[in-house]
Amino acid sequence: MRVLGVDPGLTRCGVGVVEGVAGRPLTMLGVGVVRTPSDAELGDRLVAVERGIEAWLDEYSPGCVAVERVFAQHNVRTVMGTAQASAIAMLCAARRGIPVALHTPSEVKAAVTGSGRAEKAQVGAMVTRLLRLDAPPKPADAADALALAICHIWRAPAQNRLQQAVAAHRTPSASRRQTTPGISRTPGASATPRTSGTTGATGTSGTPRASGASGIAPAPGASAAPRTSGASRAPRTLKGRSA
Repeated sequence: MRVLGVDPGLTRCGVGVVEGVAGRPLTMLGVGVVRTPSDAELGDRLVAVERGIEAWLDEYSPGCVAVERVFAQHNVRTVMGTAQASAIAMLCAARRGIPVALHTPSEVKAAVTGSGRAEKAQVGAMVTRLLRLDAPPKPADAADALALAICHIWRAPAQNRLQQAVAAHRTPSASRRQTTPGISRTPGASATPRTSGTTGATGTSGTPRASGASGIAPAPGASAAPRTSGASRAPRTLKGRSA
């Protein structure tokens, strides 16, 4: 794996290329700094950073670009310049189809030195030891760029396994949702209404149940036979008596 580490900055943008795999000795292929004049216009400085990073991409053809993730600071002007240079590095990589990885300063320090609160001098000393250099790279931005590349080489396998595990966990759930048929009605089909014992408004197609309630209206044109009670029966005649 060949990784280009970028420590973003407008005045000094550290760059470093490291090659190797996790668990084996690493090799530094190149290290340097892309500088821009502080009195130049912002647009010209961004163009200079872009040209510098493009030159490193042309020369080393890395398989991945590791960029420091920008965090807010008290100095807004500094963090804005750092964010702009970081965006330029990601743009250059994305234009070529190169994967980009972002690592926080604490992640880089913890990966290289074992402590997320290590000082820059400690990071430089560990980079020198890990890459078997004669002296720490200078300025510190260059050492930080190499530390970013080392961090990504060591962390990438674990991150890839984690991403594969998450993808494998989501795939069966998604396939179950797609294969489980839902309950749907055929377009244009009319549902059969349920019939109840009482009729509603006129035009209800359900067959009402017969009941003793008098509220059931007879069908149009049909005459309902009235119920006879004892008071409306014909009078009986008595045998042997004359009317």
